[in-house]
Amino acid sequence: MCVILGIYSLTGTRRTVLELLMLRYLYANELGDHPMLRETMFRDRADQFSRRLNWDVTLDMAGEEHDAYDDLNPLYVIWQQRDGTHGGSMRFLPTMGPTMVNDHFLFLTDGVTIESPLIWECTRFCLARSADRRVSAALVLAAGELMENFHLSHFLGVFDPSMERIYRILGVNPNVVGRAGQGAEQLGIGLWQMNVSAWPKILKRVGITRKNSQQWYDNSFSAGDCEPSNIREYA
Repeated sequence: MCVILGIYSLTGTRRTVLELLMLRYLYANELGDHPMLRETMFRDRADQFSRRLNWDVTLDMAGEEHDAYDDLNPLYVIWQQRDGTHGGSMRFLPTMGPTMVNDHFLFLTDGVTIESPLIWECTRFCLARSADRRVSAALVLAAGELMENFHLSHFLGVFDPSMERIYRILGVNPNVVGRAGQGAEQLGIGLWQMNVSAWPKILKRVGITRKNSQQWYDNSFSAGDCEPSNIREYA
């Protein structure tokens, strides 16, 4: 499932296309249809989590980072760059099934599991080294569309101090459930809602209107080929 973002000049005319980008919503069993996007996403995850953040993750012989939760057919939100490679992504799973929080991070919740049909877990927030400043905002925007269209109340996730800075910039601070550790080693668990007040800042950062965002979401989950949308580039 995909949506193609055709971004045009401030005049809104179709004569000058500044760039062509994609925001994709793909389930794991669809990744095989997009081999370049799939491979670069898992390689960027290896680069970010293993090499840059020094997390204890497993890399395969191809230099890709996978875990057991990728085998559960999660939904990925992926920003695709113009050359067809991965620019940024997140992974979503319902909390009624296995999740990283309930399987590995209960020490942050005093042993309390978090399960609800209205709460999805969000993990593996990853940005490619070449990602520009709109990518993190686009991923948060896509999460907001998922929340609205799937009628969810919250997202659940583990975060570190570096991610908290991104949340503050975008105006989507979590309700903190628990924390452990100090300084750069600190971890937290939070619940997120998509507040209406956050939409304008996020939309402006991505360079689109809410109508565009809703149209892209509708197109991405509809059958058939996706068509470019006329989007204005914001200063």
